[in-house]
Amino acid sequence: IENKFLYKGGLVTTTNNSGQQWDSPNAWAPLQWIACKGLMNYGYHQTAKEIAQKWCSNVESTYKKTGKLMEKYDAINTENIATGGEYPNQDGFGWTNAIYIKMKKIFNL
Repeated sequence: IENKFLYKGGLVTTTNNSGQQWDSPNAWAPLQWIACKGLMNYGYHQTAKEIAQKWCSNVESTYKKTGKLMEKYDAINTENIATGGEYPNQDGFGWTNAIYIKMKKIFNL
C-alpha cells in the first residue's frame, strides 16, 4: 500500500492512469475509509492514521482553494482538482463529508 498506492493526498484507486475517474491519480472517500478500517482491524494503526492524515489534508487544502468538498480528489498532485470520467467532478458529496468527519474523530486529526 505505502509503496504503490499512498501519495501526498491519500490512496489512489489504482496504479493505472487511464484518464477514467476510478483510476490514478484519483482518490475517493470510500476507498480511504475501507482501507483504514481494514488496516486497523489487522493492527496497522499507524498506516491507517497516515492515510487518514494525507486524505484529510487533501480535502482541507481543496476546500481552502474552492470552498467545496468534492466527490474525488487528486492524490498525487494535491494542487489539481481531480478529473476523468464521464462527468465533471461533483461537489458537496455526502460520502466525502461523512468520511472526513469520521476520520477526524477516530484519528484525532
